[in-house]
Amino acid sequence: MSTAALAAPFTPKSDADVVERLPVSASDPSIRRVESLRKQLAARPDDAALRIEIGRRYFDLAMAQGDPRYVGYASATLGPIAKSAAGNWQYWMALGLIQQYSHDFNGAVQSLEKASELDGAAAEPIAWRAAIHMVQANYPRALAECTRLAPLAQPVQAQGCTSYVMATTGQLAPAYDALSRAFGEGAGQPPEFALWVRTRLAEMATRLRKIDDAQKHYAQARALGVTDQFLLASYADFLLMQDKPAEVIKLLADWERSDVLLLRLALAGKASKDPKAQAWANALRDRFTEAARRGDSLHEQEAARFELDIEASPTRALSYATKNYLTQKEPRDAEILMRAALAANSAKSAQPALDWLRTSKYEDPAFAAMADQLVAAGASR
Repeated sequence: MSTAALAAPFTPKSDADVVERLPVSASDPSIRRVESLRKQLAARPDDAALRIEIGRRYFDLAMAQGDPRYVGYASATLGPIAKSAAGNWQYWMALGLIQQYSHDFNGAVQSLEKASELDGAAAEPIAWRAAIHMVQANYPRALAECTRLAPLAQPVQAQGCTSYVMATTGQLAPAYDALSRAFGEGAGQPPEFALWVRTRLAEMATRLRKIDDAQKHYAQARALGVTDQFLLASYADFLLMQDKPAEVIKLLADWERSDVLLLRLALAGKASKDPKAQAWANALRDRFTEAARRGDSLHEQEAARFELDIEASPTRALSYATKNYLTQKEPRDAEILMRAALAANSAKSAQPALDWLRTSKYEDPAFAAMADQLVAAGASR
């Protein structure tokens, strides 16, 4: 779904109208709760608090399921209270989450700053601003937000914020040790936060080449029983790196609705010559073609990876990766830009990623090896 579509979603005539039946189990407690809240909203359409709660629950479903339609529903639910809830920090919090999901990062930061103006003791807007600054590789601002977060959050949550910045800016081992220690001492964390920490620790351990430790972190994250696309994609990439495509296919069974996870299925299918591999690739091709037609840029990173690793089209991959890097500058965005540039024999196209690698001091042997190849091919160190 495009940013424009999220900004101007279809609004049904009645809150009781059924827009679409989504591919999730009716027994899912999160779905049952939203349906219950929507029935309440039909009787109380002007209840701002109820609309905000429904919007937040839709956003959580989008994050868990990887289905952007939920974000459209969240936006439609919040739309009628844009004026009446202007003094409610939770409205601005929910709006900021929707904006960042649709890659309106500047708008999201502004909304989250408004939330903090209305409630200076709220930790959540600060944590999300830090996350957005990380996506944009603005590490000084991210660290400043972590500093603001420290007196408002639990020590392990504050350390999670700081360690995430440290791990991306040349302090990988200290960040891993500090977060491991803080998490071990901070018992009783919410499952969603524990999942985030375990996944980040797994990714750090992978970069440190502590593969057994990474596997343990992923296992502990999955044992929390929280459905989360972020965890599944990260673990699938780890398994692909370990040359275990069959495990990826088992892990992601019934996840074809998510573009992010369907990409991993297609990659695993190609590697293992699974009978469904071509069908997965065809479905992805159709989705990315339609997204490009709409001007949807949400999954350009995945589209670049699809073009490079499945379609064997480095030129198209480089085009997607270059456009993606204009707005998103996380390590995985730099990685696909560097890989596509190498494959397309266009080393200088990766210069923005090389500049980021140099200034951030990001630590990963695979990135260092790619950088050496790009420099040898004509890029600047």
